[in-house]
Amino acid sequence: MKRSSAKSKSPPAGLTTVVVLRLYVAGGAPNSMQAIANLESICAQYLKGGHKLEVVDVLEDPRRAMAEGVLVTPSLTKLSPQPVAQVVGNLSDKKRVLLALGLKPDVA
Repeated sequence: MKRSSAKSKSPPAGLTTVVVLRLYVAGGAPNSMQAIANLESICAQYLKGGHKLEVVDVLEDPRRAMAEGVLVTPSLTKLSPQPVAQVVGNLSDKKRVLLALGLKPDVA
């Protein structure tokens, strides 16, 4: 599984901040696939295209993962805007992911 691609979307008019994310996955593992789907859903709903997502497959590039201190997959890192934040797991805890991204979760 070759997944070292970056998806970039321009922010809509009025939105100037682009959230830069890096998701480390382990090939086609179920948790990795679920993390990708969950993150794409969150980005579509809350970031409305104002994000850049890079998916790094640690099976394809293990040295990069080690150099960047990634020990567990799936692992999401928000690189910017500051502060840097990390979430580990399949990203099914939407509230936790939104807080890490600096976004306010929906009030139920």
